[in-house]
Parts: sequence; C-alpha cells; structure tokens
Amino acid sequence: MQAEVADKLDLALELAALGVSEIVDENMANAARVHAIESGKDARGRTLVAFGGAAPLHASRMADKLGLDRVLVPSNAGVGSAVGFLRAPISYEIVRSQLQRLEAFDADGANALLAAMYEEAAAIVRRGAPEATLAETRSALMRYRGQGHEIAVPLVAKTYRRGDADEIRAAFEDAYRQLYSRVIPGVEVEVLSWVVLVAAPAPVEDAVQPGVPAAFAAAEARRRPVFDPEIGEFVDVAIYERPSLAPGATVKGPAIVVEDETSTVIGRNFDARIDAFGYIELLRR
Repeated sequence: MQAEVADKLDLALELAALGVSEIVDENMANAARVHAIESGKDARGRTLVAFGGAAPLHASRMADKLGLDRVLVPSNAGVGSAVGFLRAPISYEIVRSQLQRLEAFDADGANALLAAMYEEAAAIVRRGAPEATLAETRSALMRYRGQGHEIAVPLVAKTYRRGDADEIRAAFEDAYRQLYSRVIPGVEVEVLSWVVLVAAPAPVEDAVQPGVPAAFAAAEARRRPVFDPEIGEFVDVAIYERPSLAPGATVKGPAIVVEDETSTVIGRNFDARIDAFGYIELLRR
C-alpha cells in the first residue's frame, strides 16, 4: 500500500487507505442504487442487512452513502452461509436436458425423465433422512424459440398429459411477465432443461416472538485509535466484544463491535443496540 499507492499519489498512508476504502464503498453503494432502479424501487427508507465477513465493516459507511437510517447485523453474520448450510433441510437437485417444444409436447417423454430424476434425487436424500416425508419441487428452464437465454419457470409436480402444454406455457408467460413486464405473442415456446428438487422437511423454528429487552449501556472491553473517514483523522473509540453484549445493550458511535468471524463498525452518525434476537441494530441519530 505504501509503495504502490501512497507514495505514487504523494499521500499519507492513512489517506491512501481511506481512498481505497471509499472507492470500494462507493462501488458497492452504486451497485445497490442500480439494482434498486432496475427493480423500480427506491432504496431510501429501507434496512440494510449486513452479512458476510466484510459486510459489517462497510455497512455503516454504505448506509451513509445510500441515505439509509437502519442497518441490521444478524448473529453469525460472518459465517451465515455455513450456518444456513447446517440448518437447511437435506435436499438434492438434478437438472437434465430434454428439448421440448410445447407445440409438440411429449408428455410421456417428460414424465419418464422426471420420474427417473426423482428416484435418483430421493435415493440421495434418503441417506440423510431415511424416514422423512419427501417433497418434490419442479421447474423448467424455458425460453422463446430463438432466444439466447432461458428463465426458470416453476411447474406443478404431477404426471403430465398432452393437454398440459397450455398450463406449462401459461406458467412460462407468468414468469416472463414478472421479469420483463410483457410477453411475446405468436412465438414458439420451448423447454431446454428440467429441474427436480427433492427435500426433507425443514427444521421447525421457534415461532415465539421475544419481548423487547430493557436498554442499558454496554461495558466497553478496551479502546483504540481508529481512522474516522468523516473527519479524516484518528479518533479514540470504544471496542466491544459481541459475545458479552446481551439483548438490550446499547452502544454509541463511533465504536467497533468485534467477534471471531467479523467486526461491525458503528459510524459516528449511528448508535447501536442489541435486539431481542441478539442482532446488532444500527440506528441513525
């Protein structure tokens, strides 16, 4: 960083690092703006959910750039994918190619392929859930003939008949309309691939809503100097250990909450509290 960036720009190392961080944050914020615009949404007034190892580090600054007033950092945010994998139902998905033009729909061919796919997937799921009642979810990768890409279309899991081509076409048009706000009349529709997902039941979650915990000021673990992008210099901030923060604990920014998997930076424009689920909630002052 010193030789490659700071020296070449004739900047102090801290300001060079700030510049790199600001570029990263602005790129992410701009991607969020573009995504919202493409979806016809306004990002303002929404909650930013920070998950992943680096997300809690950048979330406060991104919220400033996006004009958001609330950030939520779930428990185990840095290893959320691993936790989700461990808590997810046992399932197996199979994709097989079989071109089917709906104008000449071969119901028997589709049924034979889908039945074989189900048996193959169910045999694998049974290894981890031998007694469970299995559920089948079907979809197809479909397109208008001549297009270069397909869309995923949910389908009903059943034995198909020749006349079900109209039902499959209607499902395709519903999915296509949701994505592109229109359909293309008079163009042949085709299935390129079929998808079968077989899954055991998901673990039962506790549906009890915890009460709102009483607020109290959290005890800091230590202090250290941290570079503040708002003022461009180091400031002395409190460091908190997340495992020691019980629901109801409050933290005034600027501060940092550290844990094994990640760290949550609380900017000077935010305060934080630990909600009833143990999540860190950042709220703009």
